[in-house]
Amino acid sequence: MLDIIYNGLDVILPFAWINHVFMKNAFLAVLMITPLLGILSTMVVSNRMAFFSDSLGHGAFTGVAVGVLLGSGEPLVSLIIFSIIFAALITYIKHRSSASTDTIIGVFSSAGIAIGLILMSHGGNFSNYTSYFIGDILSITADELVYLFITFIVVVIAWCFLFNQILIISINDGFAASRGIKTLYIEMIFAAIVAVVVSISIQWVGLLIINSLLILPAAAARNIAVNARQYHALSICFAICAGLLGLVISYYADIATGATIAIFAAIIFFITLFLRPYFQN
Repeated sequence: MLDIIYNGLDVILPFAWINHVFMKNAFLAVLMITPLLGILSTMVVSNRMAFFSDSLGHGAFTGVAVGVLLGSGEPLVSLIIFSIIFAALITYIKHRSSASTDTIIGVFSSAGIAIGLILMSHGGNFSNYTSYFIGDILSITADELVYLFITFIVVVIAWCFLFNQILIISINDGFAASRGIKTLYIEMIFAAIVAVVVSISIQWVGLLIINSLLILPAAAARNIAVNARQYHALSICFAICAGLLGLVISYYADIATGATIAIFAAIIFFITLFLRPYFQN
């Protein structure tokens, strides 16, 4: 199946960089990762959870450390499980505490990275897991593409069922509760979805910049969107554009792909910020 897709890419994209298998894999990965980050970005921004993904990244690092201590050479499973638990705890305490969301996320973020560092320094080797900090989408394999595709399908289906409820909660959780929406339940599912996407993406995008890719697309879209449909559509488009531009430019410039994607996402944000007055009139 992948051979058919590879041959199709050779025909559709007659560029030198697409001749490499690792670039084909990276290109397909970008087409699946960036739309997910783009659509999740809209609700992360709307719910004022700008540091939520950053906190998840710190929690994910602890998940990696736990996996290392358990003797796993590829601690993705422990990373995902710990991130889901971490996200669920943040959401639960946010509902049960009078403290602000930013404060709660900040506490978990600090604790997450501290626990991860302690565990890793006790029984791990930092040099073997630097890819989780920087990311390397060019290293993605054919088997990982299959897992990513499954994740993409599951998240899209879940999003179709939950979108309206998440949107209402983002507007006003009190109003959502009055309409019979179980806000805690829905927010925990949303947090779990973000945790899974962040956990899977970190190894290719990097812990240090994953937060920017969950914020910048929606922030740029909000600058010029005039309705909710445009807001979500533009966020996805901006995420994909940043991903593809970052991939190609990083290949020719021989620089880190994840960081380059984040730079293009920032450039798109500043362009839309400059254009904002023209769309508000």
